Amino acid sequence: MKVSGLLRRGFGPALYVLVPLTLYLTGWHTEVLGCAQQALLATGLFQPQLAPASTQPQADYSLPLRTLDGRLTTLAELRGQPILLNLWATWCPPCVAEMPGLQRLHDKLRGQKIALVLLSMDENPEKARRFAVRRGFTMPIYTLAGDVPAVFNTESIPTTYIISPTGTIVARHEGMANYNSPEMLQFLQQLAR
Repeated sequence: MKVSGLLRRGFGPALYVLVPLTLYLTGWHTEVLGCAQQALLATGLFQPQLAPASTQPQADYSLPLRTLDGRLTTLAELRGQPILLNLWATWCPPCVAEMPGLQRLHDKLRGQKIALVLLSMDENPEKARRFAVRRGFTMPIYTLAGDVPAVFNTESIPTTYIISPTGTIVARHEGMANYNSPEMLQFLQQLAR
């Protein structure tokens, strides 16, 4: 009895330190938090705000991008179609949480003239590539190949911009959201018309 009570009193509180420390040191804390936040997204409470951006600035198509296989490009390659631009990072749990929904949206958009651009803000592009491979993502993931134009500067990630075919930023959403919704699909398809 004494040993059992000692274990509960001594080891129990230690778990509150050991479990988070272990998750952090192994790098799994982002994945675990991301999974917990995915459960929150599944409730439907975190929908992106599709209200028009207040000033509706023009997108800067010179945004320098690098594909995960190293090809340099810019947002200009996608000019003339709606673009959902999502700024994220592998170390950001809310970003990780919304990725499966973005992948499902990407799957629904196949063959349509609507572009998803998932721009990893990781300093090491290899982290984004390994993350995409490990998760089996097929959506277009890019890394930054230069400076972010001022119109896309943000203090938080994830941040998502929706750009019309004419280059107007018609919506902006900071924070995690579930983009795999009928409303988002309809919104993007209406922009494409």
